[in-house]
Amino acid sequence: MGYVGFSNILGRAEADMAASNQPKHKNQLGQDDFLKLLLTQMQNQDPANPMEDKEYMAQMAQFSSLEQLTQVNSNIKTMIDNNAQDQMVSAVGFIGKEVKAEGYSISRDNGKISKVFYGLGEPVANAFINIYDNNKNLVRTVQLGSKAEGTFEFEWDGKNWAGKDVPDGVYTIAMAAEDAEGSPVMVKTEVSGEVSGVVSEGGQQYLHLKDGRYINFLNIREVVSPTDVSDSSSESSESASS
Repeated sequence: MGYVGFSNILGRAEADMAASNQPKHKNQLGQDDFLKLLLTQMQNQDPANPMEDKEYMAQMAQFSSLEQLTQVNSNIKTMIDNNAQDQMVSAVGFIGKEVKAEGYSISRDNGKISKVFYGLGEPVANAFINIYDNNKNLVRTVQLGSKAEGTFEFEWDGKNWAGKDVPDGVYTIAMAAEDAEGSPVMVKTEVSGEVSGVVSEGGQQYLHLKDGRYINFLNIREVVSPTDVSDSSSESSESASS
């Protein structure tokens, strides 16, 4: 049966239904198709010139490899799905808790500024932090000066370069530092906040913080309480002053 179009006699709906009943052709052979093809080949081979053992064994080896690869792919997919489900269950347990994780976001919510921590593996002669809004516009540059080796807390006052309060929302930080010779020094930044929910996207689990930020579940480094954060801040200030 050839192509079915529509005309004054055969309407659009009838044409669509007829077209949907046309056989669909596969672009690739599946496991069952390969086995059927091999069996058909054996049934219709010339008795006077049967398939040689080497050729038969080669085709059976191909079928065995196809079957094993199919099973491996299925097992990997099952493993990935189970791992994602396990991560989701684990992430839910963080709801209502305050966490610290690797990240670059900072928020201003009703005048309250979220905390940012940065770690230096060596003393630096100069360090600064750039703060950007959601449109990647530079809002503020804060000079930190020289710092000793250690972990410190950055306290933003929520103001822009003109000294005016910025709107509530989520902002991004970028930090850089250099040693006495002017060579760049790697800086590790961490953020903290209270978890209010969990979001799964692209096989990854993200913790939704109460202030609107998102952090990757795999980036969590510590579950902290407000008391722990305050104590950590005091220790950082002492080490900085020394």
